[in-house]
Amino acid sequence: MAKLIFENTGEEKELPEDSPLHQFCEEAGVPFACTEGVCGTCVIEVVEGMDNLSDFTQEEKDFLGDQDRERLACQCKLKGGCVRIKY
Repeated sequence: MAKLIFENTGEEKELPEDSPLHQFCEEAGVPFACTEGVCGTCVIEVVEGMDNLSDFTQEEKDFLGDQDRERLACQCKLKGGCVRIKY
């Protein structure tokens, strides 16, 4: 199991490995619009555990440019371990 922590609320979710973040982030209040990686509505900041997320998709590279601390919640999966995010 993997763990997703929402820094804004302190809420923690246990997820199966390789789980897409979309559903869990939406339940926690992250806004979504297109879910295709083109609108940028679901940008999250990864505070800790970037290495525990899937590789950046082409959509993320196109929208975000430099891959530093931001991800699109509709595009990434939690591979394992623990990830702490802000939105």
